[in-house]
Amino acid sequence: QVQLVESGGGLVQPGGSLRLSCAASGFTFSMYAMSWYRQAPGKERELVARITNTGGTINYADSVKGRFTISRDNAKNPVYLQMNSLKPEETAVYYCNVLIRSVAYWGQGTQVSVSS
Repeated sequence: QVQLVESGGGLVQPGGSLRLSCAASGFTFSMYAMSWYRQAPGKERELVARITNTGGTINYADSVKGRFTISRDNAKNPVYLQMNSLKPEETAVYYCNVLIRSVAYWGQGTQVSVSS
């Protein structure tokens, strides 16, 4: 059974940093690309970052390039999202995602609130 469990969210001031983690289990982690999405209130879920199974290719949404870093540890099965210089408009629930045989799996999400 595929399970994705996010953690690391919280309240941070504008300009601050957070590191999100996603613990993955129930599938061969090293075989699949992993992604982070976010959904702000009243908005559609959007892709934030994606990393291929080996970490050789990484893609970011234009809005986060240069501030966010996605990484993974294929030995321990987590995927991380380091977020720096956070902005109030990035307040959202952040989700971990994996696509396995055309089926999308999601974690429960972790709330990130950016406010002074």
